[in-house]
Parts: sequence; structure tokens; C-alpha cells
Amino acid sequence: MATNEPVHTLADLDNWNFSGIALAVLGHPIKHSISPAMHNAALAELTKSDKQFATWRYFRFDVPPEDLPRALELLRAKNFRGLNLTVPHKVIAFDRIAAIDPAAQPIGAVNTLLATDNGWKGFNTDGHGLATGIRTDLGLDVGGTDIILLGAGGAARGGAVACLQNKCRSLWIANRTVANRDALLKALMPVANGIPLHGFDPANLPAELPASAIVINATSAGLKDTDTPPADLAKFPRPAGVYDMIYNPPQTKLLAQAEQLGIPNSNGLSMLIHQGAKALSLWTQREVSIAAMTNAAKAAMKS
Repeated sequence: MATNEPVHTLADLDNWNFSGIALAVLGHPIKHSISPAMHNAALAELTKSDKQFATWRYFRFDVPPEDLPRALELLRAKNFRGLNLTVPHKVIAFDRIAAIDPAAQPIGAVNTLLATDNGWKGFNTDGHGLATGIRTDLGLDVGGTDIILLGAGGAARGGAVACLQNKCRSLWIANRTVANRDALLKALMPVANGIPLHGFDPANLPAELPASAIVINATSAGLKDTDTPPADLAKFPRPAGVYDMIYNPPQTKLLAQAEQLGIPNSNGLSMLIHQGAKALSLWTQREVSIAAMTNAAKAAMKS
């Protein structure tokens, strides 16, 4: 997996002389990111109907977490229009920007920043990406459906809030560490609005666990070949579908088991694409080509 976009650092901003409209993704590490390929492909598509976007370009910066506050100041000073934030910056940035979109408040994390007269305004497009990815790949709607969410970390919190905001029927959070599970359930209570919340140990399934649920993996289990799957799907009441937020590798052990069991399944590439499209729409105030971003993402994954 590769992209032609070089990896920049804050040192590059000292002599930054890009005259167009700059966008960027910040992470640590960031060399694996395929976001530049996706966004620049979409910008090229926009340019076909509106020449102003010929001057827009999306970059990537490797920024250690301790340098994020300075990076946000420098990038604003260099007139960057928008930023995407990935690991580990989504939570760090939350208390270091001028304003937060109300929909992102309960998540406690932002993945998209828009330059305003008062400073950076933060949004979280991950929830949109998750719900749209599930609908696109699996033909299932989060709204009105029981959700079984694997994990209780930052990605799980974002996924949980998205499911609640989309009015899922119930939300079941599976995590082996009781303290983390209970902390997440407590944090979600103010935004549940009457939607039933449950927690359980994935090694000890409750008898009332619903069938025909959407199972979502929000853990990092699956990134490495040596990882143990976050749950044993064979012991679950048959799900309607399984969605893994991980997109590289394209098939985790969890998805391989879903395939063996004949359960519809998908990795998280569609989530990446749709959260990115939402972010680019915020910056450009235009409809963005999902097809262009999808084709570029898939090509970058193969290269």
C-alpha cells in the first residue's frame, strides 16, 4: 500500500510556500495513510466542473502528539483550510481548538477541523462514515437495529455515539475489561435518550443477546496476524451482518469467520471513504465524488 504524496513534518512549514488552498491529514505515524490519494482524486474530479479547485491540494504530516498544539497554530498561520486528524490526535485536539460542532461533543473527539476567523472548528465525521459504510456494504441501517459493539476505547465511543444518534434499537457493548466497559456505558447514558444500553464480556454471552444484530468491531484486534479475534461469532445468535472498522488487512480473522459462517461482512474501507467525503464536503461546500474516492482508495490499497 502506497501513495505518491510525501510525508511532511513541522520543519517543512518553516519554508512552506504552497500558493493554493492546502488541506492535510495529521497522524503519528502517517506514512500508511491513503487519505491523500482519496482526497486529491476527489479534488481532481471537482476541478472538472469548477476550476477553482485546481489550486487545492491535500497533504500528510507526521506530527508526534506532544507537537500537536504547535502544529495547529502553524498550520492555521500558513492558511491551511482544513485538517483531518487520525491516531493519536482525535482526543488530544478536542480541548485545544476554538469551537466544537454540537454533534461531536458527546464523542469527546474530533477528526475534522475547519479554519474559521476565530480558529479551528472541530467536527467528527467518523459516525457518518460508519453508518453510511454499513448501509453501502451490507445493505443494513443502524437505525432501528440492535447493535453489538466490540470494544470500549476511543473508536468504540465514536461508534457507539453514532449508533445512538442514528436511533439504533439497542446497544450492546462487549469488552473484557469491566472498568472500561462500565465507564463507556456511563458516558453514553446522557445521549442514549431511552435506547437500552447493555454491557457484557465477549467470553460470557448473555442469554438475551439479540439475533439479527449488526456486530461492529471497534477494537484493534485484527491489525496483526497474531491477534486473537475480539469475539467468537459462532457463539453469537446469528447476526444480520458483521462490520470491522479495520481496513488493512482487508480481511481480519473476525471477517474470515463471518465469511465461513455465511454472515454478510465488510471491512472499514467504506467508513474511511465516507468520513473523508463528508470532511471534504465541509471544506469545499460541494458534493464530493464517492466513486473517485473509492477508486483511488482501492488503487492505493493495492499499490
